[in-house]
Amino acid sequence: MHTARKHPLAPIFGLALLCLTLVAAPLRPALAQSEEDLALLDRSAKAFSSVVKKAGPAVVHVAVEKSAKGMGQFPSELFADPFFERFFGPQFRHPRLPDRDKRNFRQQAAGSGFIIGSDGHILTNNHVVEDAEKITVRLADKREFTARVVGTDPQSDVAILKIDGNNLPVLPLGDSDALEVGEWVIAIGSPFELNQTVTVGVVSAKGRNRMGINDYENFIQTDAAINPGNSGGPLLNIHGEAVGMNTAIFSRSGGYMGIGFAIPINMAKNIEKQLRTSGKVTRGWLGVVIQDVDENLAKSFGGKANGGALISEVTDDSPAKKSGLLQGDIIIAIDGAPVTDVADLRNRIAMTPPNTALTLRVLRDGKERDLAVTVGEQPADMASIAKKMNSTTLGELGLTLQDLTDEIAGQFGYRKDQGVLIADVDADSPAARVGLQAGQLIEEVNRVRVRSLKELERALKQGGNSKQVLLRVRAGEHSQYVVLRGE
Repeated sequence: MHTARKHPLAPIFGLALLCLTLVAAPLRPALAQSEEDLALLDRSAKAFSSVVKKAGPAVVHVAVEKSAKGMGQFPSELFADPFFERFFGPQFRHPRLPDRDKRNFRQQAAGSGFIIGSDGHILTNNHVVEDAEKITVRLADKREFTARVVGTDPQSDVAILKIDGNNLPVLPLGDSDALEVGEWVIAIGSPFELNQTVTVGVVSAKGRNRMGINDYENFIQTDAAINPGNSGGPLLNIHGEAVGMNTAIFSRSGGYMGIGFAIPINMAKNIEKQLRTSGKVTRGWLGVVIQDVDENLAKSFGGKANGGALISEVTDDSPAKKSGLLQGDIIIAIDGAPVTDVADLRNRIAMTPPNTALTLRVLRDGKERDLAVTVGEQPADMASIAKKMNSTTLGELGLTLQDLTDEIAGQFGYRKDQGVLIADVDADSPAARVGLQAGQLIEEVNRVRVRSLKELERALKQGGNSKQVLLRVRAGEHSQYVVLRGE
């Protein structure tokens, strides 16, 4: 076999050629790629800027004046306003002030809003304008108008204002249901009265609830910076549409910590429409007490997965009662759309107009069935009724309780009349902090044996101290004593 002779320097030449190829070859493409990346960044920056330029004129500053009793000579009294606690988070408490003579003084606060009608209708938060005696709206072009309140809904924290103007810039409203986690969003408002401040971030989460901010919560969570004064301003998508209304932040330090909340614009639109047409909000009502379904509850009631809302009580003469819903049913879908948890069911029923026919899919005795129900109108005194019920069932300490029926007792492995069942525990409540959970059984209150809600209420009255209660609680085969202390 003939073998070709190799030049002694051939390996060196080959290595040199390879190095030149590796160094020189990608030089031009890398530079071209860098230029393309810069061009892409430039286009992105201009896209954000374009959205802000179009939306900015419709974003307004809302200044509020109100009377308050307090010490006008102490500026820190202003921080007693719930407006600041909402932004600084539930942990914020204003410092104690010396006890001096009280007198009326003028209190000022500020927020944001956005124009949704060329005739001067403005969307903002209820807590911005609540109890206001004078409201001044300042547009981006520095014009000022005195505004009047068209309607408010404290339960969702939505308010509608009206200024006298024509051909005003309008912010288009988008579809918050179509918003996806991870999408870019832009917040515009007047934090610390710095008008037309723009921050950019992404949608961090959707459907946040049980934050203790509003009665009806379905918040969009974002990391776009939101601070005091942003309240009532819009959260925009990249098309320049309002997909949310900024309302609060979560903070342990008193400042921005990367978590802000916005009311979904679809919820705000529903409220706004009712406020403008009738001046009030009418909500749907089923008439059930419900609780979340965890893995253990799902297995106990014949389900295979978490999700849905377990009915722990059905109100007499209610839409639920008339439709055949029973204690122990798990509502898993409304008109074919799955129900994720208690907050989801509550929000959807509340947003459903009264007299609307719905099909509820329920899990009963391990089998699914469909029930037709006509949604009723939520009673006007619903809040007072709920408060009254909670005050007699340790509700102020975070517990929702119910009597044991034969069926419920069997599901949990208890005996009827063995005690009072914990149906639900409020998040961040005294009951939650000592570890109480739904499904546990209260057998004693202040060393008194209890077998029903009536006996429990009598034991509470005998105890005298409603701010501290001694409970003996059973979980399965074991029981323990727990002390609940009110805040």
